[in-house]
Amino acid sequence: MEQKFGNNSIDLQRLREFCEQVGKVATYHKGEQFEREGDPARWLGFVTEGCFKYVQHGTDNKEHITWFSFEDEIVCDYPRPLYGVPAHRTIEAMMPSRVLRVSGEQLNQFFSQSVENMELRIAISEHICDQFTARYTELHSTTPLERYNQLMERCPGIIELLSLKDIASFLNVTPTYLSKIRKEITFDGKRK
Repeated sequence: MEQKFGNNSIDLQRLREFCEQVGKVATYHKGEQFEREGDPARWLGFVTEGCFKYVQHGTDNKEHITWFSFEDEIVCDYPRPLYGVPAHRTIEAMMPSRVLRVSGEQLNQFFSQSVENMELRIAISEHICDQFTARYTELHSTTPLERYNQLMERCPGIIELLSLKDIASFLNVTPTYLSKIRKEITFDGKRK
């Protein structure tokens, strides 16, 4: 699936090579969990096929989609596996997926092997922090219609993988409001 969601501005080749050398190939069926909210976080994976959604359960007992990981990106509740502390979110396969998976222990050993690897650890942390800051800003400074259009531009095929309820959750709107947005787009498209 073509995607532009991750917009990786860091070179993950060294991390991918590490995952290829010491990691195990793990496959996930649609709906299977890579990590589960509340359980000790254990893994970092490099996605070779498929994609994942990050789900957080709110105090309202609803699932909230907060992020995605696609092919050639890492999938991880980073940095939680480095410390073995409980995962903040559930990470679930959106379709049959394959991951080169390493444990938090293996990842800590890799990062401690050289200055270059430690610099990569810092770059990953900064990159994730930047992505979440951008996501936070987007939620507070764009309209739901703008967020919908941005998501469709970044991930043109995502509409086929997620329910409208999941897309509404990611956009932080109700499914009813998302239906109105989609109707408005369809109606405007027919008028032109």
